Amino acid sequence: MLWEAADRVCGKRLKALMPVLIAAMERHGHLDLDLIVKEKGLAISATTIDRMLAGFRGQIDGQRKRRKGIGAAIRRSIPVRTFADWRDPPPGFFETDMVEHYNGPKTNGDYLHTLVLTDIATGWTEGVSMRHRSQALMIDGLDKIAEDLPFPMLRVDSDNDSAFMTQDVFDYCKAHRLEQTRSRAYKKNDQAWVEQKNGAIVRRLVGYGRLSGSDATKVLARLHASARLYINFFQPSFKLKSKTRDGARVKKVYHPPATPCERLLAHDAVDLATKSELVTQFQALDPVKLLQDIRVAQQALSDIAASGPSTQKAESAPVAIAAFLSSLSCAWKDGEVRPTHRKRDNAARWWRTRVAPFAEAWPVIEGWLDADPSTSAKELMDRLAAMVPEVYGSKAQLRTLQRRVRDWRTERAKEMVLGRLRKVDAEAAEHRKTNEHGSGTTEASATKGIE
Repeated sequence: MLWEAADRVCGKRLKALMPVLIAAMERHGHLDLDLIVKEKGLAISATTIDRMLAGFRGQIDGQRKRRKGIGAAIRRSIPVRTFADWRDPPPGFFETDMVEHYNGPKTNGDYLHTLVLTDIATGWTEGVSMRHRSQALMIDGLDKIAEDLPFPMLRVDSDNDSAFMTQDVFDYCKAHRLEQTRSRAYKKNDQAWVEQKNGAIVRRLVGYGRLSGSDATKVLARLHASARLYINFFQPSFKLKSKTRDGARVKKVYHPPATPCERLLAHDAVDLATKSELVTQFQALDPVKLLQDIRVAQQALSDIAASGPSTQKAESAPVAIAAFLSSLSCAWKDGEVRPTHRKRDNAARWWRTRVAPFAEAWPVIEGWLDADPSTSAKELMDRLAAMVPEVYGSKAQLRTLQRRVRDWRTERAKEMVLGRLRKVDAEAAEHRKTNEHGSGTTEASATKGIE
């Protein structure tokens, strides 16, 4: 009863409140405790209070603590790494995260995910499309990334997401001799490298549309296949060199911008055979063709996000590379070139978003205006406030009434002008008809006289 009267505070706070609370409740006649019960209640510890209330807390609104079991044991067995522990690692130390592709509140169904890995030393970034959150798909994604990487993977660092804290992922890292670490809970700075790429690469390429279904998974996979080559070989990025703080001012110095491929070629820890393969692969890549493939995949994803997976449009024939190249010189005229980020035209809104404030009073207002069209909206608002103070007493609807009165006067002016024009046109038509009839009679009389 004391816990409920204290609004269900924690044991430590309830322990400090109990003397005051008991005295206040006894003073107002809500409580009459035996002296021995009162002494034992005041002597109870905060830990005992929490232990006695644990069963009741667990039954309230279905609240329960994180299920303890294999996931918690694996989480405890994986060492914690902070943002200050990286220092200057060689290539192969990756931060990993997942990006879910949906926008707004979740509805039914699974949405696509992108598994993102970013190398700390070079900024090399890989992305894999996943149909949904699954341990098997997570392992398949790590396998694919390890196969595509030009250098070996040495460590995988993730957040505390339950998708990473599983027995399958733990066994995979152990079998492939990958050191697995995790960041601190609710500390985004520990994952700063990959969190930056989530926005600068994944969201920049894919956007924020809702993606689901097998068709969207295939298109997203094609996008990541082209983007990984375009980003890692043709997209320079900055890397922080030093950071100094002078009071509240922070000064950052960056290395010259370079692509991840260039950083790999310049790193001493990369062997000559790997560097030779990178140079050969780089010389065979066409950046314009890669960019065209990215735009085609983005257009398909944009159509899926707009119409849904069941109503996907048929993919159009690819544009010739020469035509795509010539369009780059004038693409700036069209504004946003990424189909996933273009604003779609919304249909004109015809419905009201709130109840009309003068729906019932407008016939009365219109009668006042018919009697005296020169009456201002402020005077009309004063009359309404005096007539119905419980609705219009605050006069908060004055601006709306001014617009309604303005529209009424505009319509009356149109009726007066158009009505006068119609009357003039009718008189002119009648005059022409009379003239035509008169001239016809004169011609007939003249003909008869001649005969």
